[in-house]
Amino acid sequence: MGEDVRLRAVVALAQGMAAAHTPREFWRAAALGACAGLRGSFGALSVWERDHGRLRVLVNAGERASGEEEFPDAETYPVHQFPEITEFLHERWALGAGPHAWIETAGAERVTGRVEGLRRRGRGACVVAPIVLHGRAWGELYVARQLGAKPFTSEDADFANVLAAVVAAGIAQAQRLEEVRKLAFTDPLTGLANRRAVDARLDEAIERYRSDGSVVSLVVCDLNGLKRVNDTHGHAVGDRLLERFGSVLSRCGARLRGALAARLGGDEFCLLAVGPSADEVVAVAEELCVRAAELELGEGVACGVASTGDPIGPLKSARRLFRLADAAQYQAKAARSAKPVVAGRDGAVIRLADAPPGARDRRRFRDAPTVEPPPER
Repeated sequence: MGEDVRLRAVVALAQGMAAAHTPREFWRAAALGACAGLRGSFGALSVWERDHGRLRVLVNAGERASGEEEFPDAETYPVHQFPEITEFLHERWALGAGPHAWIETAGAERVTGRVEGLRRRGRGACVVAPIVLHGRAWGELYVARQLGAKPFTSEDADFANVLAAVVAAGIAQAQRLEEVRKLAFTDPLTGLANRRAVDARLDEAIERYRSDGSVVSLVVCDLNGLKRVNDTHGHAVGDRLLERFGSVLSRCGARLRGALAARLGGDEFCLLAVGPSADEVVAVAEELCVRAAELELGEGVACGVASTGDPIGPLKSARRLFRLADAAQYQAKAARSAKPVVAGRDGAVIRLADAPPGARDRRRFRDAPTVEPPPER
């Protein structure tokens, strides 16, 4: 294979991975790009799960054999079936050599797990290249050819090393982007989602509500007594209270499948659920109030609920659902209620949420449009 051809293969692999929008698209692009670069018929990408002592296949691409899934849910292989992962790689590194790809053939006299796999799936040869991140084996890139095809050469193994390094660079970049994405949507103190994540998820939830009628519910909570704790015991203790309540919120929210637990900022938190009935959400909010009241140093929580499963009137935007839950939470706080207040089950909540800004008896509700005062004459 000429140098120009190989260079184009490297560029195509890098471009394919860069164009991926999801992990699965990335895995497929990596496997197919390597397969094309090495003129194989099949490519796979696997990750080494050290804590489980196994290789887990992420993607099978190209000409798959019977029973092979493109994105298998549970295709794993115990490491002891592939001693080269630990012996070959680590012993070579211990002796000062770098990671290097190797070749297996179906006609090999020494029958290994890979040779058995080649024979079972009707393939003639494979080249396996370790993917290395931060000086450690992350997984492997596997490319095979069908029976009767030209066997892989040592030059192919060298080029497989290059392709594996390109894949490793792509994985490292994808991991960094995922870390940045998580930071952008995560509250650093509690580890819960943040307001940005709630806004994005709520917009999607309202679209589902409009398309298929899925029930969308929002629980807004205000942790009572945080200022007193900060003033009396210091902000470090106040932060621990916020963390503990975040854990309680997460635990209660887990009862609602797929619910998003978030810290909106300061002492305000929320739960966003799509699917569960309004009654299920209210029951979780009630449990949340009970558990919050048991927290040491805290003074419980004021909790408001708004759900499309209750008679709350037309929902033109996600902002109105937020205003309703916010108004319900305000009512709960004003009444020092030990239970959640639910919009649609308390008429005052809807009147308060929908009243003009100047008519409200509290701070302006979250996301409510501002109304400029008339100019003085």
